[in-house]
Amino acid sequence: MNENLFSSFITPTMMGLPIVILITMFPGIMFPSPSRLINNRLISIQQWLVQLTSKQMLSIHNQKGQTWALMLMSLILFIGSTNLLGLLPHSFTPTTQLSLNLGMAIPLWAGTVVTGFRYKMKASLAHFLPQGTPLPLIPMLVIIETISLFIQPMALAIRLTANITAGHLLIHLIGGATLALTSISTITAMMTFIILILLTILEFAVALIQAYVFTLLVSLYLHDNT
Repeated sequence: MNENLFSSFITPTMMGLPIVILITMFPGIMFPSPSRLINNRLISIQQWLVQLTSKQMLSIHNQKGQTWALMLMSLILFIGSTNLLGLLPHSFTPTTQLSLNLGMAIPLWAGTVVTGFRYKMKASLAHFLPQGTPLPLIPMLVIIETISLFIQPMALAIRLTANITAGHLLIHLIGGATLALTSISTITAMMTFIILILLTILEFAVALIQAYVFTLLVSLYLHDNT
């Protein structure tokens, strides 16, 4: 196996130009706008899932937080669809790129922080210094809380990147091992192939769970600041 293990994570290009923008626009085709009075089963299932997710995610928010409903639903649909499309053979997963995930996490995190300082200035500043803190520990706690605040978008992006990348690497490795074992031991190759199928099913679940976790954490950050 002379193939580079990380070749599937290289941004694809066409005529020397990256086509990642076209790839990120492709998931929008999977969610067409309904144009009929009575929708078909696929669109009805999509709408039911969106309503169920939005109801669960927005139940903790007040009126100001619920104005982010469209943003949160668009976010979970985008991440979930790109993660699922990345499981197709010879495809590219944009969410394996840390730069893209940071590009999503930092603006959303900054929006929640700015919202908190705009509507809840005192409560937002109070997070930097818990009540009843001893006087000598005040400078240290302020520094620690400030660092933890700025780590939040990094944690969002790295969590998503690491989980999706690890799953793709495992599928790549086990798939290569299955192919190599076919000429050595058929029984071992079949056992490895069954493990590959189970891992692929697990990756389908991980793709959706990571989209939900990313959006849920953004929703919790918003809840703390509204």
